[in-house]
Amino acid sequence: MAGKFELKSTSNGGFMFNLKAGNGQFILTSEVYTTRAAAENGIESVKKNAADASRFERREAKNGEPYFVLKAGNGQEIGRSEMYSSTAAMENGIQSVQNNAPDASTVEA
Repeated sequence: MAGKFELKSTSNGGFMFNLKAGNGQFILTSEVYTTRAAAENGIESVKKNAADASRFERREAKNGEPYFVLKAGNGQEIGRSEMYSSTAAMENGIQSVQNNAPDASTVEA
């Protein structure tokens, strides 16, 4: 089963998306955009940038849990992961984004 982007409106009138892997796990969440078109552009940016391993910034939360941020070529954050239990799990999450994002469909959530 292929991954998919779930595009949805937020309670404050904005739009955001989540990238889900084929198994249904959330692997990337966007910021809240002011317009649907901007969120759709964000999805296209994820598809384009996910193939470039250098676009993934590995980080650590204050509690020590690893997570990652996907950045566009201009350095703008376009998505971030959940917190992971280990660095290996985070690396698997990055691989999942790289595998799922380029061909993922977009659906309404």
